[in-house]
Amino acid sequence: MNTAKLLDSPWVSQFVPFLRWLPQVTKEDIKVDFMAGLAGAIVVLPQGVAFATIAGMPPEYGLYAGMIPAMVAALFGSSRHLVSGPTTAASIVLFSALSLLATPGSQEYVGLALTLTLMVGLLELALGLARLGALVNFISHSVIVGFTAGAAVLIAAKQLKHFFGVEIDSSGHLHDILLNFGSHILDINPFATIVALATLLSGIAIKRWFPKLPYLILCMIFGGLVAYGLNLLFGETVTHIAQVGALPAGLPPLSHPDFNLDHIKALAPTALAVTLFALTEAVSIGRSLAARGGYRIDGNQEFIGQGLSNIAGSFFSGYVATGSFNRSGLNYEAGARTPLAAMFAGLLLIFIVVLIAPLAAYLPKAAMAGVLFIVAWGLIDFGQIAHIFQASRRETSVLLVTLLSALFLELEFAIFAGVLLSLVLYLDRVSKPAIRSRVPDPSLPKRPLVTNPDLPECPQFKIIRIDGSLFFGSVNHVQEAFDRIRAEQPEQKHLAIACQGINFVDLQGGEALVEEAKRRKAAGGDLYLINVKQGLWDTLDRCGCLDEIGPEHVFQGKTAAIHAVYQKLDKARCARCQQRIFLECQEEFGLPEQSKP
Repeated sequence: MNTAKLLDSPWVSQFVPFLRWLPQVTKEDIKVDFMAGLAGAIVVLPQGVAFATIAGMPPEYGLYAGMIPAMVAALFGSSRHLVSGPTTAASIVLFSALSLLATPGSQEYVGLALTLTLMVGLLELALGLARLGALVNFISHSVIVGFTAGAAVLIAAKQLKHFFGVEIDSSGHLHDILLNFGSHILDINPFATIVALATLLSGIAIKRWFPKLPYLILCMIFGGLVAYGLNLLFGETVTHIAQVGALPAGLPPLSHPDFNLDHIKALAPTALAVTLFALTEAVSIGRSLAARGGYRIDGNQEFIGQGLSNIAGSFFSGYVATGSFNRSGLNYEAGARTPLAAMFAGLLLIFIVVLIAPLAAYLPKAAMAGVLFIVAWGLIDFGQIAHIFQASRRETSVLLVTLLSALFLELEFAIFAGVLLSLVLYLDRVSKPAIRSRVPDPSLPKRPLVTNPDLPECPQFKIIRIDGSLFFGSVNHVQEAFDRIRAEQPEQKHLAIACQGINFVDLQGGEALVEEAKRRKAAGGDLYLINVKQGLWDTLDRCGCLDEIGPEHVFQGKTAAIHAVYQKLDKARCARCQQRIFLECQEEFGLPEQSKP
């Protein structure tokens, strides 16, 4: 009983969640998860080296980032299928930010990368402990699509030097890279280009005709064999095909971040951008796979798992890790049942690296460039881009701003630009709630209120409906509508607002209603509220606005409201009116002339 209570405690859920599922693992689960983990460990080999190359890190660091971080994220997250490790987006953001502060691949650069990883981990952990998992909802899908497409283009651009075997500075923005490449186009190494093309075309062919095979590994091997053949035929002194070099064979060495205060300040904006994007990526993948697997994940727990993963990674030679689309999808398709699969993937990777690390000495950089061209092409979701272009101008603008910011500005700024524009467009939309005139429909028995400009309005009584919240951002729009109504129809001194479309009102919104009520009273009319929801009533009551408007002017149905307002109308004018808008008009003055037989 005490054990059950302990497992149900929030402390256990947050810090040792694996105690909930680990005792339930069966031998069959272990067997299936082991095979899924083995497949994931094999797949991460070319990806880890490729991502480290993108990030400007020594190749082995991409493999290290898939070891300890993957195991920690699996233990402390809430997803059964999510696999963490190095990713394209995180790698390219890291390179974009750190290449301005240090030389890629240098010891100083690695120290900065470890520091950034620790900062990201601490931010993720803090957000998870603060239960702020909903923050990722502010990064729209269009931002993700635009950012990923921009990152993909930059990946390909930054690999031009290796694809064509030219020595150029591949840092900077897209136009800088293209200009540098254009100025060295006569220096293209045809042998390196042949290797890159062989890798690229073989990868495309294997993926198309043999999709179940590990095409990234096979095309990389094929590229290596082509390079080996060219070196045999022409000699290395002629081909000048650069090699990756042997990787250290062993466990990920202990490391320590750089705690220089100036570096921490310089990395802070990048850390925040990477944190937002990494968490969005991880939680989105986790939710998607959970929906397919028939379970739910805890977004806040994923924040904690990702945070602890990167904190651990910063001390075990790993750079920023997050959920991987490719490896998580593979893990699910391989039949993984528990987080043990991701743990096996990280553990088995250690043993595999010990065995194959020396073989990396024969891996051409041109072959890596060919692989990264394939990766970059796969990252661009042409279907989603076309759908966004067709479906929404607003989302199209968000996508384009994010994409162009990624290409021509700082990459981490692209995320902020996309999120900011998304929020601005959202606020613009909600700050202009729909305000429609409502009139009784005489063709229906109970004369419900409808929006029909062809039906006549009462000359003394105006009814409108507001669909949207009344808050500081929308108050100006609503007040302008009030002013316009008073200016265009000054004789309609009584105004009723159908409030069923108002879900929220803040103090400024309540004061706008009070101000309109005062103006109406001063002009000899009044303001009335119809179909007020309980939440709206409570808010107006708490801020004292209800007393100003008058509780007797609030009605829960249109029949009672119209009947009460009708008693206040100028009956002499009602007698001269031939429209007979309301049933009360007909009851007192009879049918309109045009309706009499």
